[in-house]
Amino acid sequence: MQKYMLFTTRFGAVCTLFFIFQLHSLAQTATIFSPGILSDGQVFGLTLSPDGQTAVFVKAYGGRDSLHLFTSTAENGTWTKPIVAPFSTRGIRWSDIDPAFSPDGKLLLFNSTRPLNPDQIKDDFDIWGVKREGNTWGEPFHLGATINSDSSDIYATIANSGNIYFSSNRAGGQGKLDLYMSEYHNGAYQTPKNLGSVLNSANHDSNPFISPKEDFIIFWRQEPSGYGASDLYISFKVKGKWSEPLNLGPDINSKLGDFCPFMQLKGKTLYFSRTEMRDGKRIENLYSIDFSPKEWKAKLVK
Repeated sequence: MQKYMLFTTRFGAVCTLFFIFQLHSLAQTATIFSPGILSDGQVFGLTLSPDGQTAVFVKAYGGRDSLHLFTSTAENGTWTKPIVAPFSTRGIRWSDIDPAFSPDGKLLLFNSTRPLNPDQIKDDFDIWGVKREGNTWGEPFHLGATINSDSSDIYATIANSGNIYFSSNRAGGQGKLDLYMSEYHNGAYQTPKNLGSVLNSANHDSNPFISPKEDFIIFWRQEPSGYGASDLYISFKVKGKWSEPLNLGPDINSKLGDFCPFMQLKGKTLYFSRTEMRDGKRIENLYSIDFSPKEWKAKLVK
């Protein structure tokens, strides 16, 4: 999740903008996704199950004091009234954010400030998981101290390999909020590795959506010469190295804050969130747009 969205101006994402491409031919203008049902002006951070029948997202209630995960299912071509996810919280002091389905749909990652024991008080977010069989959710579990730190570890997405990509403001990073990857090896997660100076700037880089094959990554940055408060970027794995991030342009990025990217590859659709402050209240909705990574790679990566 976009950290400065959590705490207003606490976090941001500034980096050198290498290229700004205004490729209107690649996509139409983004539109609100499921207006009035899922998008009610108080939501962000959508993920969909691989079959597209289950939606999980964050309900923010117009602020950041209370954050819960909600679910909805597709029935007869429309979305049902959202309900609180059974593994999330309501009326409890901790927050749940940043849901992300695994490529096979059997695992959902999310972030939470919930304590590991009743006596603990936590302010930072950790990465959690919950398994799903059919329509039944299991009990949430903590991903452990190897991948999590005593700082906020947020917006975790998972590849086919089991590798988890996320952002963190932990010590030792190149900026204030960096992108990391924890390799899944021999049934266990390894010490996270910083993704390096190509993807990470001296300021903030966050919300990494990793493709199942780990051949491209979409994330947000904030750049003074960009389109708005935060823009979405894409980078491709080329000969084992990440390419310079490319701004996704004005068809996707607005003068507001654009964050929380999620890609449904079968439908070639990019989903993301957009937020703004209006009369002291945060207004935010889910957006979608036709999107082809292959077209971007063919045209933009040299």
